[in-house]
Amino acid sequence: MLLTIDNVLTEEELAAASSLLAESAWVSGLVTAGAQAAKVKNNQQLPEDSPQMAALRGLVLGALNRNALFFTATLPKKIMPPFFNRYSGKTNHYGFHVDNAMRMLPDGVGYVRADVSATLFLSNPQTYDGGELVINDTFGQQSVKLQAGSMVIYPSSSVHQVTPVTHGERIACFMFIQSMVRDPNQRRLLYEMDMALLQLRQNIGETEAVVSLTGTYHNLLRQWAES
Repeated sequence: MLLTIDNVLTEEELAAASSLLAESAWVSGLVTAGAQAAKVKNNQQLPEDSPQMAALRGLVLGALNRNALFFTATLPKKIMPPFFNRYSGKTNHYGFHVDNAMRMLPDGVGYVRADVSATLFLSNPQTYDGGELVINDTFGQQSVKLQAGSMVIYPSSSVHQVTPVTHGERIACFMFIQSMVRDPNQRRLLYEMDMALLQLRQNIGETEAVVSLTGTYHNLLRQWAES
């Protein structure tokens, strides 16, 4: 399931993130690339020891914690601490690749299984040319370029790329989510059911049938979720 979520960050949070990133030093993006990805990855990344990293991660995770759509679409069990990358100049693209299934935590203690990948755009699309996130999914090839503060989520199993940035600078935050529901088809069904229930509540209220269907949703979640 590919889904865009608008306005994950507020204008104030975007301004704070931009200020922190402007003070940051960047290193090669190869620091988090696997063997396959390293052959096609040509961007820059914020290093783990960056003085701005903790504040940036706290800002993003705080925004995700209050976003109901992000929760219902991903059903997160673990969220890999977010990373930040930059595409500009000669380090301006990332060819087709698949994200590694298991991601080691930055502190080296434990892993996160990558079920869902997410990109949070931090540069307005009018400020750079190129830089589309191109994702191959079950409905064909999708090209994504969102407003700053908006996010796209998609299965980590998808083949995807970032096209060359030919002018300007593309800065984004990316992360990996281990879902409570591993199976993407089950996760999609739960998301669609939750969205339909939300619309039913708005249209007809908490009727007996809506309450019953809500119970069915939670019983399916109990059956499929990993605690």
